[in-house]
Amino acid sequence: MKFARLGESGSEIPVVIDGDHTFDLRSVTSDVNGEFLADDPAGRTQAALNAGSLPVLENADTLRIGAPIARPSAVVCIGQNYAAHARESGSEPPTVPILFLKTPNTVIGPNDTVTIPRGSDKTDWEVELGIVIGKRAAYLDSADEADAHIAGYVVANDVSERAFQMEVSGGQWSKGKIAFGFNPTGPWLVTPDEVDVDNLRLRSWVNGEDRQDSNTNDMIFDVRTIVHHLSQYVTLEPGDLILTGTPQGVAFGGKFPYLKAGDVVDIEIEGLGHQRQEFVAWEASK
Repeated sequence: MKFARLGESGSEIPVVIDGDHTFDLRSVTSDVNGEFLADDPAGRTQAALNAGSLPVLENADTLRIGAPIARPSAVVCIGQNYAAHARESGSEPPTVPILFLKTPNTVIGPNDTVTIPRGSDKTDWEVELGIVIGKRAAYLDSADEADAHIAGYVVANDVSERAFQMEVSGGQWSKGKIAFGFNPTGPWLVTPDEVDVDNLRLRSWVNGEDRQDSNTNDMIFDVRTIVHHLSQYVTLEPGDLILTGTPQGVAFGGKFPYLKAGDVVDIEIEGLGHQRQEFVAWEASK
């Protein structure tokens, strides 16, 4: 099942996409938020579809695509979770998951414009698999318990400013990760039954040129390990978003230039959809 949110920022309409039709979910929930995701969203939605009580959303294809989840209470991220990316960053692969945080206002629509921060000359792209939590997770006893706490998966671009992250960070990565809009998300939240999460192709392009092409089977720490590990340190709430790391092929590796105003980034994960952002200068966005 694919959930999405369509419409202007702050006024998105929750929908479910079923085949060629987009159905309005407002009779079931006010939004694709933590409350909805914690209360059998797929079962409730399927019951409404079976009953014929969900209207088709007219002109859905003309509406802006918002992030498929309402603003999460937390965006928790894993760094250097692909061995080749760790090496291109000049590091050995980690032996425990590396944790950093993004702020909720980094989460924007998948095709929204992204502003390069004032003073930035090292803005970078990162295609990532995102996990959306559906049930509170705290102190899970094993990775086997993780699936019961996952509502679904999304595409995300963990946009990063590398000078802020590495050179003026004081040792903590988040300074280079938290500019407004630095986490385009979506287009869909796809439920776990439709996702082979351990075998998904991830790709990115800049101005139509190939950048990243990898697979989630190259992750150092898989999805279940990540959720279990994080639950030992943070209480994950329904609607929270976890980014699971990016493969090799980013500008930080030295092979490609950093992003500049006018560049267009495409991000795609097999089965989870495609997103595209134009990057603009801070001055032009004011």
